[in-house]
Amino acid sequence: MSTFIELPTNSSAFTHFKNGNETALTYSLKWAAWKWLWEVAECRVIGYEVRLEGPFGRIADVVGLGPENRVYLIEVKSSRADLSRDDNNERTQKKLRRKEKSLQAAAELTTSVLATAKSAATASPTSGSERAVAIAESDATRITAKSASTKKRIETLSTKFHDPAYLRCADYHYIMTPHRMIRTTELPDQWGLLNERAETVVEAPLKQVKRVTQHVLRAIARANTRDLMKACEVDVQRTK
Repeated sequence: MSTFIELPTNSSAFTHFKNGNETALTYSLKWAAWKWLWEVAECRVIGYEVRLEGPFGRIADVVGLGPENRVYLIEVKSSRADLSRDDNNERTQKKLRRKEKSLQAAAELTTSVLATAKSAATASPTSGSERAVAIAESDATRITAKSASTKKRIETLSTKFHDPAYLRCADYHYIMTPHRMIRTTELPDQWGLLNERAETVVEAPLKQVKRVTQHVLRAIARANTRDLMKACEVDVQRTK
């Protein structure tokens, strides 16, 4: 029998599970994802911020377990910038590594030029030599900062939408976005699309993944226990 749920948007209880760094739009989209999982996918076990890849793995925004033990994974994206952060692949990684290599070479060159300019200024101080040092320092600082920024981006680059390991975590993968924020042609392969009205825009293909029901149930249970304790303001203290 089909059932429907009404979200308590006018109740103070509605904000109990909101993370401190979440926008109101992101939070409402997560509830829309919950509504879709309940009403459309007929999931009766649902959790927020569920870690499916082990204690140090990535976290899925919303996960549900439906009929036939099918696992539904939904990533909530409230802006195109948020979407693009996870939409990287091997080509992006290779491009960034080439860029990092070039910047490292440029950083070494500007550091060498700076050392030469300082040496010349010490040997024969003039207004021209001081200007040369200032320019060389500016170039070295700028290139070094760009090199460090590129290195950091490589270290934190997310390939969530294209990672085979992440795609093995669920039978169905969906992206939930505001209505018409993303064109259907922009969807990553193997992903479906939902909108803020809890409607299916593009059906996700069924993947033949290994049955991980017990693992998923445990992960959702942990997430729900955490959220319940947070909502009830239970204070957890660690002992030494």
